[in-house]
Amino acid sequence: MLFLLFFVFAGNFMLQAQQTNVVDFLRIEASIGTKADEKKVEGKFLTAFKVLKETDSIFMDAVNIQINDIKTANFKITSDEKKVWFVGNFEVGTTYKADFYYEMKPKQTLYFFGDEIWTQGQGKYTSHWLPSIDDVNDKIEFDLQLLAPIDKVVIANGKLIDYGNLHEVNTWRFNMKNPMSSYLVAFAIGDFNKRELVSNSGIPIELYFTPKDSLKVEPTYRYSKEIFDFLETEIGVPYPWQNYKQVPVRDFLYAGMENTTLTIFSQAFVVDSTGFNDRNYVNVNAHELAHQWFGNLVTEKAGEDHWLQEGFATYYALLAEKEIFGDDYYYWQLYQTAEQLKAMSDEGQGESLLNPKASSLTFYQKGAWALHILRERIGEDAFKLAIKNYLEKYKFKNVATQDFLNEVKNVSDVDISTFEKDWLQQTAFQSEDAYQSLLKSAFIRKYFEISALRAVPFSDKKIQLKTALTFPNDFIGQEAVYQLMDEPLAETLPLYKTAFNSNNLYVRQAIALSLQTIPKELQTEYESLLQDDSYVTMESALYQLWMQFPEKRAAYLNKTKGIEGFQNKNIRQLWLALALLTEGYDNQEKENYISELKHYTSPDYSFEIREKAFEYVNELQLWDTETLKNLVEATVHPTWRFAKPSKALLNNLLQNEKYHEQVKVLGRQVSEGAANYLNSIIKE
Repeated sequence: MLFLLFFVFAGNFMLQAQQTNVVDFLRIEASIGTKADEKKVEGKFLTAFKVLKETDSIFMDAVNIQINDIKTANFKITSDEKKVWFVGNFEVGTTYKADFYYEMKPKQTLYFFGDEIWTQGQGKYTSHWLPSIDDVNDKIEFDLQLLAPIDKVVIANGKLIDYGNLHEVNTWRFNMKNPMSSYLVAFAIGDFNKRELVSNSGIPIELYFTPKDSLKVEPTYRYSKEIFDFLETEIGVPYPWQNYKQVPVRDFLYAGMENTTLTIFSQAFVVDSTGFNDRNYVNVNAHELAHQWFGNLVTEKAGEDHWLQEGFATYYALLAEKEIFGDDYYYWQLYQTAEQLKAMSDEGQGESLLNPKASSLTFYQKGAWALHILRERIGEDAFKLAIKNYLEKYKFKNVATQDFLNEVKNVSDVDISTFEKDWLQQTAFQSEDAYQSLLKSAFIRKYFEISALRAVPFSDKKIQLKTALTFPNDFIGQEAVYQLMDEPLAETLPLYKTAFNSNNLYVRQAIALSLQTIPKELQTEYESLLQDDSYVTMESALYQLWMQFPEKRAAYLNKTKGIEGFQNKNIRQLWLALALLTEGYDNQEKENYISELKHYTSPDYSFEIREKAFEYVNELQLWDTETLKNLVEATVHPTWRFAKPSKALLNNLLQNEKYHEQVKVLGRQVSEGAANYLNSIIKE
């Protein structure tokens, strides 16, 4: 990320790109209390900073801070809308301390959802809740103390060194030994329990969960120790921090965030053993852990170096998955991302890895591909040595791309100038390089052989498809099933039976997702999909069976009654909709079913649940005052992935005169932010 900082000289405002050459902030200590009802923080703040160049004014980033009590007497402390200012006669080489009480009411970065409070600093800046430095190039040691209700658990960066009670709240004091960029400061407060592990190297690992999810701990955190131990060994540099913690929170803005020693991730990845097969946490788990080295230990200097964080984390997560799931999985993921990158490049939208405004696909996936190719070019031993030297040389510092390349050149005689040009500087994706690399996998060669049959007449490929379905690889078997689509059923029926009988979860899932018309001859086999250990398969199969065999709707509903599905309740919500549409089914319970489905639109639930509930409420036209209010509130949800479709749905409803009149009067019944948005679109 690139940040623009402003510098002031005793009231004289001057633009300056950095402040790091003037002052070095060494340490921040803060004691922070949260007020959920007012969505604000109150704190005591202490920072130590060393003056590097002659100046009479120094700032910290602090958005809309209110300073209540100043303890420092040897220089002046004041604030404006975005910063705290220290003004005085500062001497070069001297370390000073600023000490004051403050409060902030953050509009972003610190979020209050029901009984959970959590932070998300990257891209939004910690300075909305804690005076700090938005520039990633100033690394600071942060030691936080959090005050929280006695029934809540607090998790923050570093080691918990003190826990006590103060005026009917508990205090949680954390210590960090080493410095980090401000965007990596974090905490979470909520109703959490934990399981504890220890890595092979002795690092304590804490895995948090809510009490209601106690039975999902093992599948959610499956392979966590294996991932940790693998990355330490593969990277060749010991984990650089005191401990490691992970906590899932509701309504998180992204998949996960690699705060130093504390990964916060989306509750959507909390799964049972069935959900693990479709949507597990393994990749995100490994990705965020890899960031503890690549991003947290060594941090980018500027936006053009962002791939040093995201590309590296993506690559090492892939290596961890390779260790767990095997070589075929690794090459399959590389192939999938190569297809995406090639499509973007073919459309003239390719991006250089050094473009600070590049897309996530470029930073993450093209970055991972670049490292994969580099490892092949210079050899595994040289690659690992370069990584080790790079991390050890620049630990707790900021790096540019050239710093990494220099370490590669120091350990290898291989000329990498072509690599730099093709993989770092070029906007086009190097498809031929990628293709030749993929061909080193026997599995990929076999997959290409089967996928090349797509244009071949069915009669000429029947034997090859049957062979692929008899003892199928997950991915090759799925490809074979997809090639049965749109072919005459009389010819494909034996192959569908072979696919069903393979008992391969993902081959059977491909049938559920692709077979749009279920023939009577396959009804029994298709019904067995309702018992597969896959919520994706189960959801598709339930819907298709209910649609195509109305005489057995009650039986299908009875078979799937009580199944929740993923965290977004995909099976339960589909079940409720189908139960309501099934004539004569549980008539005495239908009002309860309606009430349950409508209630899932409320802020009592995570946005993933609410988004699906809005879809069903809209399909069934169950709108009433409460669901409309919930929809209006959803339009100002902090997660844009939820707010955007909610706005689109509301705008569609407003085209209907009946709903327009109902929505128009809700302004006084919703929050201020929702009312403001509503007023803006009603006026339009």
